[in-house]
Amino acid sequence: MSKFVEKLFNLEGRVVAITGGGGHLCGEMARAFGEAGCKVAVLDIRPEKSEAVAAQIRDRGGYAIGLALDATSKSSFETALESINREFGVLDIAVNGAGTNSSTPFFEMDLKEWQAVIDSQITSTFLGCQVFGRQMVEKRSGSIINISSASAGPPLSRAFPYSVAKAGIKNLTQNLGREWAKVGVRVNAIRPGFFPTDWNRKNFITAEREASILGHTPMGRYGEVSELVGAMIWLASDAAGFVTGAEIAVDGGFSAMTI
Repeated sequence: MSKFVEKLFNLEGRVVAITGGGGHLCGEMARAFGEAGCKVAVLDIRPEKSEAVAAQIRDRGGYAIGLALDATSKSSFETALESINREFGVLDIAVNGAGTNSSTPFFEMDLKEWQAVIDSQITSTFLGCQVFGRQMVEKRSGSIINISSASAGPPLSRAFPYSVAKAGIKNLTQNLGREWAKVGVRVNAIRPGFFPTDWNRKNFITAEREASILGHTPMGRYGEVSELVGAMIWLASDAAGFVTGAEIAVDGGFSAMTI
């Protein structure tokens, strides 16, 4: 059984790029890819964060590099891909997880703040799919995993540009999953429920809001970041060879809850 499972989910030696890799969720994903035997490029606008995660992977005996990436710049993606190809070879897996949020009330939000969230989320995902996806389409194989959200629909309150962007990411995932299916490139999304960061707790989660969140989550708790890893490994592996254009909920039942 163990050999069967190992063969089914084996990612040994595959080359991975993960944007937002210095962050709360994607940092854990990057470390998991390292544990799975992948060669990991950790990409983040904060180079000290990407290098810190890469160092953790190397300290565990893995292969990783930390690279600076402005996820709203196509040229920055292209430069990162050149570095990845030079260091590790052709890309096999890409995770688009960069992005910010805003808790500013709707009538108080200016266009600059709105655009910053949109660009950090959906524009960065578009660019990651375009630059990384082109190399995968040319070699006729690859897995792209985008990060959607419980806010992709129906939208969460107080997260206006974030919800719009996540809905766009879900749509883009379905579009590209359809377009690239016949050339061996799979495009899917993970839909996390509530995995709060310190920023979320400070800016979004009041005691009243927490009660609403947990009351709407059948498991009655927040997720642990390690609980995203299984879905990610599955989507990246050959075990998900017939899965594309899908949005996989990892949310403790949040999206299935009504009354």
